[in-house]
Amino acid sequence: MINKIGQIMLYVKEQDEALTFWTEMVGFTVVSEEQNEHMRWIEIAPTKDAQTSIVLHNKEVIAKLQPELNLNTPSMMFFSDNLDSLYQTLKDKNITVGDLVTMPSGRVFNFADNENNYFAVMERN
Repeated sequence: MINKIGQIMLYVKEQDEALTFWTEMVGFTVVSEEQNEHMRWIEIAPTKDAQTSIVLHNKEVIAKLQPELNLNTPSMMFFSDNLDSLYQTLKDKNITVGDLVTMPSGRVFNFADNENNYFAVMERN
């Protein structure tokens, strides 16, 4: 039985640029970073003790190692307990953000990463 989501694989063109975006622009922290002879992976999360993390993988390397994998960007919904502040912080850092909208489940906006992939953030305590 699956009892939680552990990691989300995010395949990126430039790992260092993605790392800079997620840590310096969005505020995530590096949980771990590993490299072997074939590949490098960087685990990031909102906090060191977060239950779910994102692993940044080099898309080109993974495509060569496992060509059968779907390397599309996953659709992710993040939660924030201070949506207005996060929205303004991302805007102040010149990150592309969508409008704040109210959905039946709460207020939400989306933002684009450094590779123009979009992710959503919903207000939730």
